[in-house]
Amino acid sequence: MKLKKPHPCGSNFWEILRVGADFRLKCQGCGHMVMVPRKLVEKNTKELQKKI
Repeated sequence: MKLKKPHPCGSNFWEILRVGADFRLKCQGCGHMVMVPRKLVEKNTKELQKKI
């Protein structure tokens, strides 16, 4: 998944680890994990990529 704003490490790409009322996201650049409310993820998502 690509977000509109980059993480401080410089990466825009995140892996979705958990979906529910909150999303658990993992930065593809540095590996940092965060919990973000669903509303913010839906608002800030630029594009989705299917995992192969």
